[in-house]
Amino acid sequence: MVVPKLSTRPSYPEAARALEVAGIHPLLARLWAARGVKQATETQLKWSALIPPGQLTQGEQAAAVLADAIGARKRLLIIADYDCDGATACAVGIRALRAMGADVDFLVPNRFETGYGLSPEVVKLAAAHAAGKPDILITVDNGIASVDGVQAAMDAGMQVVVTDHHLPGDTLPAALAIVNPNQPGCGFPSKNLAGVGVIFYLMLALRAELRRRGVFTPDGGPRLDNLADLVALGTVADVVKLDANNRLLVTQGLQKMRSGRMQAGLRALFAVAAREPREASAFDLGFALGPRINAAGRLADMSLGINCLITDDDILALQLARQLDEMNQQRRGIETTMREEALASIDQSDPVIKASVCVYHPDWHQGVVGLVASRLKETYWRPTLAFARSATGELRGSGRSIPDVHLRDVLDLVSKRNPGIILKFGGHAMAAGLTLREDAYAQFIESFDAAVQELSGQSSFDPVIETDGGLESGYANAEVAELLQQQVWGAGFPAPIFRDTFFVRQQRMLKDKHLKLSLERGHQRFDAIWFNHAQMLPEYIDAAYRLDRNVWNGRVSAQLIIEYAGQAEQ
Repeated sequence: MVVPKLSTRPSYPEAARALEVAGIHPLLARLWAARGVKQATETQLKWSALIPPGQLTQGEQAAAVLADAIGARKRLLIIADYDCDGATACAVGIRALRAMGADVDFLVPNRFETGYGLSPEVVKLAAAHAAGKPDILITVDNGIASVDGVQAAMDAGMQVVVTDHHLPGDTLPAALAIVNPNQPGCGFPSKNLAGVGVIFYLMLALRAELRRRGVFTPDGGPRLDNLADLVALGTVADVVKLDANNRLLVTQGLQKMRSGRMQAGLRALFAVAAREPREASAFDLGFALGPRINAAGRLADMSLGINCLITDDDILALQLARQLDEMNQQRRGIETTMREEALASIDQSDPVIKASVCVYHPDWHQGVVGLVASRLKETYWRPTLAFARSATGELRGSGRSIPDVHLRDVLDLVSKRNPGIILKFGGHAMAAGLTLREDAYAQFIESFDAAVQELSGQSSFDPVIETDGGLESGYANAEVAELLQQQVWGAGFPAPIFRDTFFVRQQRMLKDKHLKLSLERGHQRFDAIWFNHAQMLPEYIDAAYRLDRNVWNGRVSAQLIIEYAGQAEQ
């Protein structure tokens, strides 16, 4: 495992003071200012502070198309994606459109058969849909790159509305409307909406359009804020940057969950994950609920996950959630085996770990290679790609990157320098997928590594744990730990990690793999734990840690979760 370096995030005292004057807790003011929050308006997480839907390019145009379709009783078909963002986006679309009178169903591509997005193969399936050939296809969390698919739909007599958040290619599809904050010319202030956020915005615009047409009263129509729990889950699970607008959406969703007002499927997922909705956090969404939804898309058919999210039947929701939980356990077993095989193959081949890591096994499961890439990236702290062989003999790869390397840009450079070896690719800075000719694998490895070094200017990388400096002694308690847990942290707005020097009073192993500690700083003593760390520590340590609540026999106390610790300078 690569040893991380500890750094301290820059502080902005003036911004922190301004936030504190506005009534924000002094510690939160310091933490938020260090994450770029300059004024109190950025911390207003009520619906009234949401960026207006009218600022999303072609949103009103797409709303008019859908309003016309509802009025004419046309058949609508949502083309979903097979991850949690795509599943929640589909559920938001289905629930909102049906509540507004639409005749709508969904189709989700099978990642092993038709690949990602609205491909010509998916168009053929759509045209033969059991409920009848649709008039309009609506993509969620995909479609911006589906130039051929949109054309195939038009040739088959179907129109397309694209809703997506991924980066566009050089050519846009010829859809009736494209709603995507990242398309050229869109002035929407937040470029970080997840796919579920984009369709939610379109549903807001559609309701406004139906109000203008007199279908609903000026303040009538379905309560779309009731879908905030789905929006929050998809936003966190897709690891998009939690800017102020996304934090608002996630906060509103978490409030729904904590108050018990959520979809039957989410309630069931909390139950099978043994999590308490009243204490719901972004961590629960990203590491408990999200993976269970994703498991369906990785191992089987995401329809299972979508049906769990759109049913109002508590019994059916629990049955589906249990199936998702079983799939997630199966996924974890497959992933563990593949990761061990990947590490063993790397060790046995005695590789030179350069600027990147690529691994491939013909028998690996296509749906889990992304998770293997993620684990190997953490092990070696390099941009990593893991490949499996598809049924057609091509290699399907999934990659994860580090902050220094924009993965999609690297693949784009490799593709341009080696025409024909990458059959297709897509993604963003931190994650991407591609299809590769199997006979070109060796050539690809060399070219990929060279592109990583060229674009980053580095041949090696060191992980950095960015901390918020020392935690004031007056805030090192369970009450502040609860305050921090109630906030929304995540991608681009990381949870606070503090850094201090401690005297190690006691240390012992738990279950032969976790280090349990009793630490002392000044006149304060702390219980602490370092998970998955089996080596004893020196007497004085420099530690990076999270402040957490520990509940034991009804007693609540502060506990430190160690992220990394080393010998303190004397």
